[in-house]
Amino acid sequence: MTDESRELNEFEKALQENLETQDISVGAVVDGTIAAIHGDVALVDIGGKSEAVMDREELDELGTGDPVEVVVVSAGDEIRVSRRQAIEMRLKEKLAEAVERNVPMDGKVVGRRKGGFDVTIAGIRGFCPVSQISDVRSDDLDQHLGQTYTFRILEYDPENRKLVVSRAALLREEKEKLRAATWEKLEVGAVLEGTVRSLTDFGAFVDLGGVDGLVHVTEISHRRIGNPRHALEVGQAVTVKVLEADREKDRISLSMKALEPNPWEGAGERYAAGTKFSGTVVRKAPFGIFVRLEEGIDGLLHVSQLPPGMDLDSEELAEGATVEGWIRECDPEHERIGLTLREVPDHDPWERIEMHYQEGQVVEGTVENGAPFGVFVEVEPGLSALIPASELGMGREVDPKTALEPGTKVSAKVLSIDPERRRMSLSIRAFKREQERREYQGHMESSGDAGAPSQTAFGAALMAALGTKPEEKKASKTKKK
Repeated sequence: MTDESRELNEFEKALQENLETQDISVGAVVDGTIAAIHGDVALVDIGGKSEAVMDREELDELGTGDPVEVVVVSAGDEIRVSRRQAIEMRLKEKLAEAVERNVPMDGKVVGRRKGGFDVTIAGIRGFCPVSQISDVRSDDLDQHLGQTYTFRILEYDPENRKLVVSRAALLREEKEKLRAATWEKLEVGAVLEGTVRSLTDFGAFVDLGGVDGLVHVTEISHRRIGNPRHALEVGQAVTVKVLEADREKDRISLSMKALEPNPWEGAGERYAAGTKFSGTVVRKAPFGIFVRLEEGIDGLLHVSQLPPGMDLDSEELAEGATVEGWIRECDPEHERIGLTLREVPDHDPWERIEMHYQEGQVVEGTVENGAPFGVFVEVEPGLSALIPASELGMGREVDPKTALEPGTKVSAKVLSIDPERRRMSLSIRAFKREQERREYQGHMESSGDAGAPSQTAFGAALMAALGTKPEEKKASKTKKK
């Protein structure tokens, strides 16, 4: 006899001894072997005088010679057994053990009824309340039908065949464990992976693993984002940097921008005050125009820095239009750049201004804009002066705001200069009076050689108004002679 034959005989002998000691009373669980398959039945050798009978449909993938565990369902002249009941019995034992040890079990959602779902666990039909099927509320309850989930056993009564389960309780437990693990990794400066969970007008909430953090709209990118929905999508994977993590307040601030190259680095050199710029109008505001200088850097062209005669509605400032001008100021620390379309002087015109302008001097300027108290005039780049309303020479009924069209060239006389306060005032009225005086004096001088006519009362009054007396005029002529 070969070694292989000897081992097979010993196995069969041990199996036979085991079967002879088995209890084959009704309800007993016994081990057997598939002896034969005939028609709709299978014969199972369980160590009795004859083979037991089992429905062939319970074989599933088993065949002749395979071991099988069965339950004796009837005993007598014919012994009938059930493999399915044996499986259910083992599952029930497992279910009872799971309840005792508080171990979750898998179950399948097989139907819906009032207030919840029918769930099959270990061959037993149980009930899951609708509030316990998920920890996230949803109006689409049919999405759970046919799904296999892991459930926590809330109540089990074998005698009354009562089984109540919860999936939400288990989900909450798992999330709490995940939250605790995530908080261990959360510290300022940490770089983490997350998923966009929801979007609002002010930012995006990112799931870091059971814990949500907020990426404010200003922290999404260096380029301006008007609405987070234009840059992100729900479910999108993102990398973020932790700016703030307060566990007591359950508040986490995140940034995506902090992980991008900062276009403002070196901006102070690229956009030094006085240098020229060329950019694209990207949006308007009541106070000015925002111009895109490069991706991530927008400059503000304030309404006060528009050339005389141009306003915010001008065609040259339509969105998408290209504009060129000068940099007024650049503040990289606060990420601000001021622009102007007015020529920037190469020097400060207020320095030693008394060497260029004196009181009584006649200057020419360009009207910038009107105000309730007067009109502002640009005398030269960087130097603006005010013509008070009383010095316009147009009468009290004239509104200074509309008295002169922006861009109009005007001549006026310097009334005062205050270098410390950087203020200069002009007078059109004084300039006109000076012009009238000169014209009158020129007329009188040109007609004096033919003999001066006797002066009328009107002429005397006019001379007095212009500050010239007839006696002074005669004296002047006498000296000339």
